[in-house]
Amino acid sequence: MADYTPIIMPPSTRELSRKAAIVGIGETDYGADYRAQRAKAAGYEPPTVESLATRAFERALADSGLDRSDIDGLTCSFTYGGPEPRELASMLGLSPRLCRSNGTIMAGPLPVACEAIARGEADCIAMVYAVATRSIGRVFGGTGPGTLYVGPKSYYYFHPWGWSGQAAHWAMICSHYQAKYGVREEEMGAVAQQVRLHASRNPNAVMQKPFTIEEYMASRYIVRPLHLLDICLVNDGAVCLIVRRADLARGMAHVPVDVAGWGEAKLTSNKFDVLIRQQLRPQIEEAGRQAFAMAGVSQDNIGHFEGYDAASFHLINQIEGYGFVGQGEGVGFCLAGEMDIRGRLPTNTEGGNLSCSYMHGWSQVAETVRQLRGEAGVRQVAGLEFAMTSLAQTNSAHPMILARGEAA
Repeated sequence: MADYTPIIMPPSTRELSRKAAIVGIGETDYGADYRAQRAKAAGYEPPTVESLATRAFERALADSGLDRSDIDGLTCSFTYGGPEPRELASMLGLSPRLCRSNGTIMAGPLPVACEAIARGEADCIAMVYAVATRSIGRVFGGTGPGTLYVGPKSYYYFHPWGWSGQAAHWAMICSHYQAKYGVREEEMGAVAQQVRLHASRNPNAVMQKPFTIEEYMASRYIVRPLHLLDICLVNDGAVCLIVRRADLARGMAHVPVDVAGWGEAKLTSNKFDVLIRQQLRPQIEEAGRQAFAMAGVSQDNIGHFEGYDAASFHLINQIEGYGFVGQGEGVGFCLAGEMDIRGRLPTNTEGGNLSCSYMHGWSQVAETVRQLRGEAGVRQVAGLEFAMTSLAQTNSAHPMILARGEAA
């Protein structure tokens, strides 16, 4: 779980659908930065949140074809600390009329920005997210310095008994699922293997080398039955999304990508039953229902899916929960190749959090934009009109539906 301040999600109403479009995307060099950090050559200086944020913004601005003067809104999302919004604006050479923090992980920041545009608070917002997770030595689980630990009252961490990180949570869900549906461990490995195959087509991914199921089975356990290859990366990076009023987004450098729908549902009771036995299904179903209704589409319209894969099995939770396949059918769906580029639902085509980068869902929005523009190169999904992203945590679900807009 990230250190983040919850934000208030705007309602999932048709009136807010497609009022704003993503017109620019910028990302940092995930793979190159990761390799440099590991190598630590003489004179190496780790990136800072400020340097990462600046790099992503400059790339998004160039991608959009806009001038700095066109940006009249700035939102900041720094999971583990960063400059104040006005400070960042000054660093980036901006004088925005809207300038504020906007959550951290991709669990509401984009809908909040879209609502601000619909209200007339800004016409064009640069949304900047950055983390220097690896450079600051952030540790997820365990008892050492920098450990991410939610405290003794947390409902899914039980630190004195060794349950100090989310990997234990996903492992418990996975074990229950395996017992219920008779899924073998090597079959589960196909999910991480498929995501890595996608990453092998992405030169910016941290992990690009495909692996066999034999190599998967030989990798060490993090929490049984989840292996090292089932768990997300820890890396530095930044993403910038430039979001503009829909009527101003036509005739620009790229096809605009409209924000068509979103949803949110949170767990409030029966926590372990819902999280483990039900795989957060009630929350995922309800949030999906909201998003589909707002966008005016169904599962059949969605041609690409980017799900929050903090662990490989969590992708199965989401694919089943949103109704793309039946309960207990997600692993078989993957084994049949349906999550591949030419499958029924190409999934995490840039490599996801497992193999591309762990940007708390932000990089997956950037990939969705690239796919809807038709600019994903060798990993492009053909004929794409609608795509879905999802940030599902251990207690909530936050899907979004993006649509290919009108070029002019």
